[in-house]
Amino acid sequence: MKLTVRELAKRLGCPYEGDGELEISGCSSLEGGRAGAGDLVFLAPSQTASQARLRPLLEATAAGAAILPPGEAFDRLPVIRSENPHLAFIRAVEIFHRPFRPAPGVHPTAAVSPTAKLAPGVSIGALSVVGDEAEIGPGTVIFPLVSIYPRVRIGADCLLHSGVVVREDVRIGDRVVLHNGVSVGADGYGYLRGPDGGHLKIPQVGTVVIEDDVEIGANSAVDRAALGETVIRKGAKIDDLVMVAHNVEVGENALLVAQVGIGGSSKIGRGAILGGQVGVPDHIDIGEGAIAAAKSGITNDIPAGGFVSGSPHLDVRVWRKFWAAAPQLYGLLKEFKRLRARVEELEAELARLKNS
Repeated sequence: MKLTVRELAKRLGCPYEGDGELEISGCSSLEGGRAGAGDLVFLAPSQTASQARLRPLLEATAAGAAILPPGEAFDRLPVIRSENPHLAFIRAVEIFHRPFRPAPGVHPTAAVSPTAKLAPGVSIGALSVVGDEAEIGPGTVIFPLVSIYPRVRIGADCLLHSGVVVREDVRIGDRVVLHNGVSVGADGYGYLRGPDGGHLKIPQVGTVVIEDDVEIGANSAVDRAALGETVIRKGAKIDDLVMVAHNVEVGENALLVAQVGIGGSSKIGRGAILGGQVGVPDHIDIGEGAIAAAKSGITNDIPAGGFVSGSPHLDVRVWRKFWAAAPQLYGLLKEFKRLRARVEELEAELARLKNS
C-alpha cells in the first residue's frame, strides 16, 4: 500500500508542508538507521532528554517524511504537523500495517457444538472447540487451538489468539483481545485447612466478566470468583504474565504491567497503574488513578491519586528520600561508633574526676 503525503495527511486530519506527492509505503523508527525512502518517522516535542537525543537522528534520517509538532523547525523532508506526533504516528501505522485476520467461516477441523450460536462474520480456526450453548458475536475471530467452554458469551469484533482457554459461563464484551495462552475463568486459589492438616478446596462457582475494549497479554490468567464475579472493567489493559485472582475488580482503563499479581477480593481503581512485578495481597483497595512503581510490595490500601514504591511500599517521596540517604548509612554508622566510643571515654574521665 502506498499513499502520498497529501493523502496520508488528509486521513490523519493534519496539515502538511513540502512535497505532498511523495509516496509513503510504511513506518519506521528514527533509531537504528532502519528508515528508508518510503518510510514515515516521527519526533515528539523535545520535553525530555530522550526526545532531544533523537533530533540529530531526524537530521540524518533517510526516511521519506516525518510527523513533527508545530514549531519544530525542519524542511529537509515533507512534514506532517500534529499536536500529538506519537498518536498521529500510531494511526499511520494502523493505516499501513493491517494485522492478519482470517476470513469468516468455520475450519473443517474445528469442533463447534450444534447448540452454539455463531453470529455473522465469525471465524473459527483449526482444531478450536466451541462448547454447548456458547454465543459468539459478529466479526469475532477465534484462532486455531482455542478452547471455549459451554455457555460462554463473547461479544462482537473480539480476537482470541491460539492457546486461549475460556471456561464455562464467562462473559466477554466487545472488541476484547486475548493473546496467546490467556486463561479466563479457571478456579480461584481457595482452600481451608482440614482437621487432618490437609487442604479442603473451597468451591469456585462464580464467573468472570470482561467488559468492552479490554486487552489481555500472553499467558496471563484471570480466575473465576468463588461466588459472584471477577470483573475486568472496560478499557483495562493487562500485560503478559499477570495473575488476577478470584473476586478481584480491575477498574476502567487501569493498566497492569507484566508479572503483576493481585490477590483475591482486591479492587484496582479506575485509571490506576501497577508497574511490572507489583504484588497486591488479598482484600486491598487501590484508589482511582493511583500508581505503584515496578516491584512494589503493597501492604495496605492506597488512596486515590497515591504514588508508591518499594517493598513494603512507601509514598514515593519518602521512598526517594530513603534511597537517597541509603548510600550514606555505612559512613554514618562508622561515625556513630566513633562518637559513641569518644562519649564513653569522656564519661569514664568524668567519673575519675568525681572520685579523685
